[in-house]
Amino acid sequence: MNTLVVRPARVRTAGVRQQILLTAQQRLMVLMLLFMAAFFLVSVRLVYFALFDTSPNRGGGAAAFAPARADIVDRNGVPLARTIDGYSIRVVPTKLLNNRAYLADELVKIFPDTPREEFLAKLNGTRPTYIRRRALPDQVAAVNAIGEIGFDFPREKERLYPQLSLAAHVLGFTNAAGHGVTGIEGAYDERLIDKATRGDPLALSIDARVQGVLESELAHAVTNLEAIGGAGIILDVHTGEVLAMTSLPTFNPNNLSGSDSATRRNAVTYNLYELGSTFKPLSVAAAIDAGTVTSMARRYDATEPLAIAGFRIRDSHPSRRWLNVPETLIHSSNITTARIADELGRERMEKLFRDLEFDARPEIDLKERAFPLWPKHWGRLTTMTTAYGHGIAVTPLHLASAYAALVNGGIYRPATLTKVADGAPPKGRRVFKAATSARMRQLLRLIVSDGTGRKADAPGFRVGGKTGSAEKPGVGGYRRSSLVSTFAAAFPMDNPRYVVIAMVDEPKGNAYSSGQRTAGWTAAPVVQKVVMRAGPMLGVFPDESRDVDVSELTPLLWKKGDGE
Repeated sequence: MNTLVVRPARVRTAGVRQQILLTAQQRLMVLMLLFMAAFFLVSVRLVYFALFDTSPNRGGGAAAFAPARADIVDRNGVPLARTIDGYSIRVVPTKLLNNRAYLADELVKIFPDTPREEFLAKLNGTRPTYIRRRALPDQVAAVNAIGEIGFDFPREKERLYPQLSLAAHVLGFTNAAGHGVTGIEGAYDERLIDKATRGDPLALSIDARVQGVLESELAHAVTNLEAIGGAGIILDVHTGEVLAMTSLPTFNPNNLSGSDSATRRNAVTYNLYELGSTFKPLSVAAAIDAGTVTSMARRYDATEPLAIAGFRIRDSHPSRRWLNVPETLIHSSNITTARIADELGRERMEKLFRDLEFDARPEIDLKERAFPLWPKHWGRLTTMTTAYGHGIAVTPLHLASAYAALVNGGIYRPATLTKVADGAPPKGRRVFKAATSARMRQLLRLIVSDGTGRKADAPGFRVGGKTGSAEKPGVGGYRRSSLVSTFAAAFPMDNPRYVVIAMVDEPKGNAYSSGQRTAGWTAAPVVQKVVMRAGPMLGVFPDESRDVDVSELTPLLWKKGDGE
């Protein structure tokens, strides 16, 4: 029997496949045309806004990417202050599920620097409150791991100071609302938050490297001398730019809880001191300018204390002989400086101090500036005592600006903490004759090479300067046991570029200073170390083949064995 096998008919699919492929190609073509049309419309729109949009909000897109507060950088672009998105930890007490005591115990484990009672008070409160602002990521993770829904972790704008306490008094700090309170943060608050300018960093005159040198050397001296504090500044004599400024004790602006208001006060611009014998070169310069002193060889009687108005002006290290002008400064004689001031007269002495702005707050772009203690009555005694730095109190910044004018050719310029454009120094005004300034450079160099400032001598850097050791005033008179020891210097003296002021507040006479408390043993060595380390950073290199020509003055210096 034959079996009939039925085979299925072949389906011809070639035409179908071709139709599907054609349809897909058409769809791709349509999509591509739509994409090109959209791209064309967007491009036209962008070109329109670029060419014709003049609305005041133009540029808002760029502003959206700018920081909430401008960065602050040093003169070389090193970041000193930045705004970042920081973590915070907050508790909402009404949402807490776990036992409060348990949560307080867990929080203390994460934040051992905070008392348990403080955490417990926040957990038992009625309103949301912060457990920690500016928390570290691992702290956030640890709190989150507790598993309590009553904790939340908002991201907030935080001001970060990446160099920690470096230049803390210069920078200042911001409050919880993000506004500047002190320092540059306070002085330039509007510029730092302005939408038009906050995208550009604020460049300071500070050099972070030089700042670090000044801070480390001054802190080393303050610690070893067991002093209560110190102050220091480095100033460009031609532009008024502050390359470094430090006040001790200092603080960390990232963590203000560990400091008090006294620590946060800038001693360079806000504390007042009688700066003693550092005033003597200023007084001598005024006498030279006025024609009161016409010869360096003229001698003044320092054989006995000077009696005036019931007081006796004495020298701390009596020479008991007649002294000429260079010797007056080299031996730091109060008696002969007072005699020179007496001849200069009240009006011209007062004019000197007013020309140097010792009667006003120091000129600098900070809000923290103290008004000097100005003498109420300018009698004959006041004229004499202010000549050697007693009876008038100013800030270290006043002194730095005065010394800049003393050595730079006689031009006074206000100090600034912002970077000055190259070739555009601020316009100054003349307070000393150029010839007087040249003479004072010689005399200041002699004080370091042959006088009380020997320990400030940095080989090859041609340092000149003056010591000042002043007793601090107290109830009933001056306190002999409390000194403000200051060294005011400039370098290199053959072509001065920088003023350096180092002040140590109440140093102890110990083994570190060979038992001495005066500036020649305490502040002068700080200047020497700072100049040797910071000089090359500032483009000043040691050269022992150069120096100030003092050959006409050295024969006037009395040496042991010389006749009177």
